[in-house]
Amino acid sequence: MGHDHRTVSVHTARHEPLPLVALCVTLLSWSCGYPVIRMALLYFSPAGLSALRYALAATLIMTWAACTRPALPRLADLPRFALCGGVGIAFYTILFNMGEQSVTAGAASLLLNISPLLTAIIAVVFMREKLPLAGWVGSGLSFLGVAIIGGGQPGGFSFGSGASCILAAALCTALYYVLQKPLIGRYGPLPTTAWILMCGAVALLPWLPGAIREAQGHGMTPWILMLVLAIFPSVVGYAAWAHVVGRMGVARSAGFLYLDAPTVLVMAYFMLGEVPSLPTLLGGAVVMGGVLVAQLFGRMPSQRKKHKADSDVSVIDGS
Repeated sequence: MGHDHRTVSVHTARHEPLPLVALCVTLLSWSCGYPVIRMALLYFSPAGLSALRYALAATLIMTWAACTRPALPRLADLPRFALCGGVGIAFYTILFNMGEQSVTAGAASLLLNISPLLTAIIAVVFMREKLPLAGWVGSGLSFLGVAIIGGGQPGGFSFGSGASCILAAALCTALYYVLQKPLIGRYGPLPTTAWILMCGAVALLPWLPGAIREAQGHGMTPWILMLVLAIFPSVVGYAAWAHVVGRMGVARSAGFLYLDAPTVLVMAYFMLGEVPSLPTLLGGAVVMGGVLVAQLFGRMPSQRKKHKADSDVSVIDGS
């Protein structure tokens, strides 16, 4: 399988040092993507940026796959991998890049925080799951926060505006979460992410020649920006996160993702000089508050029991 999987007791892992290095690498890698994308959009179209970024990332992934030899996708799973790559990589990044042409990096990161609630609503509509009252309250709060943030952005939520593109990207992320879940169970988080990124790179190939033309005549700057996007948010961040999840488990590690948006705000200030507006800060606080309400109090009793049980059983450590 390419990995030496070791079974480790979560009870024992509680007494091990928190994998702070991997967590910091994850947050910094993913957070730097927001301001760097805004910088790269000075040279590339939204689709061209996505195509060149993931073509470079795919090259790194192929090198990793040649060294580790992870399990290849089964023929029956190829359509799901392709769909994940199309929705979660190609559509998501193009829409997100379109949004960041007018939406600040900090506001974009806060708007994307609604993805977990969109995932829950998709599960209610298409998978007939039930959402408790606290889940609906949290969803309502978060959508209110989104409205506050969007009201402070150019064009608001009109069709094709930056804020509406970011929300469409958040919906792609929510669909991606649902689609990839059975694949992670069969292949593990890191190989699953690698093959999905490869599928996304293939889906974006039609825009690659145009992206190469766009990069010409501007020196090394666009290439450096693209390498940063290909290496850190696209590869290093996911690899570090897989290590964090492997050491801590999904339930314990998920809460740290709420540190992503504040990290983006700080990085955008130092890299771009962006100062978040009052609607962005207020709406962001409401969005994150709503997500926290839904996550902490919105589980069904059966989910709470499963969440507790997950803390007492062994997990797969893929480090």
